[in-house]
Amino acid sequence: MATRTDAPTRREQILKEAARLFAERGFHGVGVDEIGAAVGISGPGLYRHFAGKDAMLAELLVGISGQLLTGAKRRLAEADGAGPDEILDSLIEGHIDFALDDRPLITLHDRELDRLRDSDRKLVRQLQRQYVELWVDVVRKVYPELAEPTARSAVHSVFGLLNSTPHLGRPGSLPGRGATADLLHRMARGAFGAAGVE
Repeated sequence: MATRTDAPTRREQILKEAARLFAERGFHGVGVDEIGAAVGISGPGLYRHFAGKDAMLAELLVGISGQLLTGAKRRLAEADGAGPDEILDSLIEGHIDFALDDRPLITLHDRELDRLRDSDRKLVRQLQRQYVELWVDVVRKVYPELAEPTARSAVHSVFGLLNSTPHLGRPGSLPGRGATADLLHRMARGAFGAAGVE
């Protein structure tokens, strides 16, 4: 989502505003009319793009899980000849971009995942597991002393750290984006390094 440079489609605009509104007021606190008004179309006009709010929520949560996995696989493919440290840094950078640019989706995932249909929730979990295992493989190459369960726990812990961005305050209250990204990166690497310390 955040990496696109071309103009967003109407569908993408709707999803972005739906994510923001759902994160601010909760899934049940937002009506289709409000989402439509946020993008300049009537509430019923949304049904040309989505079957309803449930479909928007599913596309948001399944979509971001798929994008994170695809982005990580792309970073691995582009890292031809790079060492494990560089690859881990690249993975961290990609997740930080998500954590800083798509903060409403983190809030939405935390609050609303259980509202998805079972099939969509299972798909989200499947995509997330693949994403985690991709990281575990790279982390164990950088820190070979880590047993697989410890590396997996460390990856989940680092995701928790990086995904804390919605709780860091309003965007204007944070240091600049670059400084925040650098801080998060140092903390992530520090956490992985600490995982190997007895």
